[in-house]
Amino acid sequence: MNARIVPAVLLALVVALGVIAAFVTSPAPVKAQTKKDSICIVYDIGGRGDLGFNDMAYLGAQIVHEKLGLKIVALSSMSQDDYLPNLRTLAKQGNCVIIIGVGFLMTDAIKEVAKEYPNQLFAGVDEYIPNMKNVIGIVFRENEGSALAGALAALIAIHYGASKVGLVLGMEIPVLYKFEAGYRYGVWWAAHWYKWKFGQQKNVEVLYQYTGTFKDPAKGKEASLAQLQQGAIVIYNVAGATGLGIFDAVQQWGTQHGKTHGPPFAIGVDSDQDWIKPGWIIASMMKRVDMGVYYATKKALEYEEGKISSYGGIMSLGIKEKGTVLSSINDLYTFMKMGVEEGVIKPSQEQEIVQKVKAIRESLPSWIWQAVDELKQEILSGKVQVPAPMKKEEIEKIRTEYSVASPDAKGWSLPWTPPTAATTSTSSTTTTSSTIAPARTSTVTTTVTQTVTKSAVSTATTTVTQQVTTTNWGIAGGLLIIGLIIGIIIGWAAKRK
Repeated sequence: MNARIVPAVLLALVVALGVIAAFVTSPAPVKAQTKKDSICIVYDIGGRGDLGFNDMAYLGAQIVHEKLGLKIVALSSMSQDDYLPNLRTLAKQGNCVIIIGVGFLMTDAIKEVAKEYPNQLFAGVDEYIPNMKNVIGIVFRENEGSALAGALAALIAIHYGASKVGLVLGMEIPVLYKFEAGYRYGVWWAAHWYKWKFGQQKNVEVLYQYTGTFKDPAKGKEASLAQLQQGAIVIYNVAGATGLGIFDAVQQWGTQHGKTHGPPFAIGVDSDQDWIKPGWIIASMMKRVDMGVYYATKKALEYEEGKISSYGGIMSLGIKEKGTVLSSINDLYTFMKMGVEEGVIKPSQEQEIVQKVKAIRESLPSWIWQAVDELKQEILSGKVQVPAPMKKEEIEKIRTEYSVASPDAKGWSLPWTPPTAATTSTSSTTTTSSTIAPARTSTVTTTVTQTVTKSAVSTATTTVTQQVTTTNWGIAGGLLIIGLIIGIIIGWAAKRK
């Protein structure tokens, strides 16, 4: 072969090998995305141990852990300034199937962070956020549960020969109008039920006061003592921490009149507060935040897994969804266990508290509890629609119409049929019909941290490390250069010959 042809052929072969190598592919690891395996919560001010909204949210997280397998990650807020950084911290991690903000004060923060992280799913407890695709606003039909509280209060008043019941509220805001309207309706309904049942007319008046705050027990006590002085025998707490003063007032009033238990009575709110003053708190109207947390997380998982096509909107929970209920002895056990864990209740106190609560409930005639259950069933069946005002003029109208629960004043006559009140104001809502057993505590530990450990949850949406075929241009380029250099050297050597 010609000496000049050989180096040229060799050069061509080397170049060809370099070009071929440029298209040779090899597996190269791509960095794994963070695995979504957690339910993440931002607690409102105070955090765990409030035996209220925050602890109810924690109960919901426990249900999620037990039934859906997700880990619990939570951050507490010392002030409202912590809302945004806490939400952003969790959103940045990328391990949250859902981030839940607890309390209506977090509404604006949820909206802001949800816009920053459109691919992260959020939910807000007591937050009306209807138009964001990645946010569920969990709201409650407090009017329904409050109707049960009103019926209980009115029938207790009738049983003990009283004619007034009380209502102490926090700030005058739309959500509290629903509490007030429901309570008034329940009192009115009970007066009709009693006349139908026993053929006697008993009038019951509702005394009420907005204190303007959720954080001042002294104001709650002052308002309650004024209502007790006017003859109220039961007072409903719709004032958050301010309502703790209601409990003090009821016990103080009763003790001063030589009693060791009610009446007078208080009715708790939001969580099971019966344990706080056992014997003086007859029941509590619970907003089952735990149910809202569970339902929202279940929907988030279904969306992440492609089982449903949309996520955001309003989730409205009432009696049907077990979202608003009167407390039971089972609820009492649950909250006492939490109280013991948080150091609020001593283990030695548990049995005494249960006995006192049971005894005071059993001291009431069975027809009172029967009536309350009948109202519950009427609401469930749709025969009774409890008014739910959200505007000032709407609640004022209801105050006038239901100022005194008097069957004769309303023009009712026997035989009695359950009255149906048209809902004054309703919002477009999306509800869930799932049901779940009452919350139970477990040994799961809340992780207050910014990192999570590996989870084997099969139901969580996961992203794993994948091996992908990528073109290794670095190696190919090196071969090309080497081939060119060799070709030049061979060519130069041949020329010398």
